Amino acid sequence: MKYVIGVDLGTSAVKILLMNQDGEVCQEVSKSYPLIQEKSGYSEQDPEQWVEKTIDGLNELVKNFNGNVQDIEGLSFSGQMHGLVLLDQEHNVLRNAILWNDTRTTEQCRKIEDLVGKERLLAITKNPALEGFTLPKILWVKDHEAAIFEKAAVFLLPKDYLRFRLTGLLHSEYSDAAGTLLLDVAEKKWSEEICERLGINTSLCPPLVASHEQTGTIISEVAEKTGLSTNVKVFAGGADNACGAIGSGILSDGKTLCSIGTSGVVLSYEQKSDLDFGGKVHYFNHGEENAYYTMGVTLAAGYSLSWFKDVFASEVDFEELLSCIDEVPIGANGLLFTPYIAGERTPHADSVIRGSFIGMDASHERRDFVRAVLEGITFSLNESIEIFRENGKQIDTVISIGGGAKNKTWLQMQADIFNVNIMKLVSEQGPGMGAAMLAAFGCAWFSSLKECADKFVQVSESFTPKVENVEAYKKLFNLYKDVYKSTKALNEGLIEFRK
Repeated sequence: MKYVIGVDLGTSAVKILLMNQDGEVCQEVSKSYPLIQEKSGYSEQDPEQWVEKTIDGLNELVKNFNGNVQDIEGLSFSGQMHGLVLLDQEHNVLRNAILWNDTRTTEQCRKIEDLVGKERLLAITKNPALEGFTLPKILWVKDHEAAIFEKAAVFLLPKDYLRFRLTGLLHSEYSDAAGTLLLDVAEKKWSEEICERLGINTSLCPPLVASHEQTGTIISEVAEKTGLSTNVKVFAGGADNACGAIGSGILSDGKTLCSIGTSGVVLSYEQKSDLDFGGKVHYFNHGEENAYYTMGVTLAAGYSLSWFKDVFASEVDFEELLSCIDEVPIGANGLLFTPYIAGERTPHADSVIRGSFIGMDASHERRDFVRAVLEGITFSLNESIEIFRENGKQIDTVISIGGGAKNKTWLQMQADIFNVNIMKLVSEQGPGMGAAMLAAFGCAWFSSLKECADKFVQVSESFTPKVENVEAYKKLFNLYKDVYKSTKALNEGLIEFRK
């Protein structure tokens, strides 16, 4: 039996999967690392932590592996998108990585719009200038840390830096590069026009390859620390959302994914590069060659729930926290929550807006608040589905993965709010599974990613919308959408009081 490894470099932890040729997860290891948040809106990490924890995790995996280590043939990656890692000429890290959920770059976004033009930017990159993307981060360093920027020889995205440390080779790939605002998405090349207009040397951009392409082998130093063979083939991998799509079988038209992690994503497969959503949703290159996906993002999806637990229910685990939500009626007894606790991405590209509970009264209990948080997260994700439908997409089935797939009441809630059939997978490994599948395809176990998905991805359970619930949620959803408009000016007025 042969094996591959999928490494998913997330925001809070690296998750490592060992999978065999039958699509079975043989082992999984997770190693966490901290966020660095020096002030409001800042979010950074030390890239060395990613490397150390990944090597620790691989070492643990190999120690517990019962087979012949030479049978581990390939390794690939999934990674948090948009993060900026700057390297000097000797490929040393120049500063902490600035992450996807960092919102300090509003001024740089306006600069991009002024110098490139909103319409031209959309035509080239398929996406508007938002704080989370990589290009505004590059410009922020250029504007505020000129001495560091002067030394910068190349930038890498998080999982690309990790791969570099395992192979010694510098690359990026299309699905992650599409989240930088520097890639010509249709032409699959770095945009010289955007670089020129913003005074960035194109040499700062790493070489591009496809997600399934081999990008070297494990270097001897890493082999010694992990126990892996230097013959392990390393493949480029993909952005976490592209890999989440692959790992959930979103590999043909009409297939849609709902993934609830720290952030929340609604992602739909696209064959064409010329659809026009007017920048309302993201439009990226897929991890499958010559394919694309559109995507709406809720910045604080699962994060809203973990924030609530940490602040108001730290003494219980998530299972206990959610145990009573099915006893609370739709609408949480008149309580609405908006999950804008870190700003918002879709449909409101707004780094200033903040979350709210609307309708609180003295009769509400903790379980009402928990239900309201789940409904608010799901309403936010439904705004992306609404955009897809308004643009003519047919969505009747959604694969649900992540935290939102771990609770049956929440899965039914998604079916009712989205008004779709929700499918839960047998092995719900999301991006890590997608990374492993890219390695399996790269190792020529299968003739296509679709063939691999037929073997690796199986549905375990489905949830059908209930007509009476759908109608109730439609009314609530309209009220939910009014909260943003009603609180926007209030939140702008509160900025000066934020630390």
